[in-house]
Amino acid sequence: MESALKTKYKLANALKELVGREPLDKITVKQIVEGCGVSRQTFYRCFLDKYDLVNWYFERLVEQSFKEMGVSLTLREGLLNKFRFIKAEQSFFACAFGSHDANSLMAYDYEYIHRFYSEIITRKTGAPLTEDVAFLLEMYCRASIQMTASWAVSGMKRSPEQMVELLIEAMPQRLELLLRDLHPEA
Repeated sequence: MESALKTKYKLANALKELVGREPLDKITVKQIVEGCGVSRQTFYRCFLDKYDLVNWYFERLVEQSFKEMGVSLTLREGLLNKFRFIKAEQSFFACAFGSHDANSLMAYDYEYIHRFYSEIITRKTGAPLTEDVAFLLEMYCRASIQMTASWAVSGMKRSPEQMVELLIEAMPQRLELLLRDLHPEA
């Protein structure tokens, strides 16, 4: 198991090297495997395609901050960790968010964050999302992912802190009330 994880990180590092030179949509699996000395067969045992690799790497970077959101981190702190991770890997994520493939990072990030917030709200209320809350959540998640992608591909001119503040400010009040107190008060 540890060997498979090391292989996945080798593939991610090879991809990170390549995205510094050309757009993600133009990079081939052949280039990725040649960059780290593994076979195509090994790549396909680990990932469906290069977008699956990008999504896996993104999830590794943000999962810790999101898993702790609702336990020891507030919404603001969890989002700030996510944006700091993205900023630290600026060239990689600028390239990854620039892709519009069906299996792109934008699509993955939307599914991830929508599912995450849905689970928090359901757990907090003890009931499934109402139609109105589901609508607001979908609208907010789509817009926030679009703004995240725009920020990433346009040079990340705003700081992670500024992005988080603006995204929280843009959250519909009904969602903000449901997501405000994500962790027990100390």
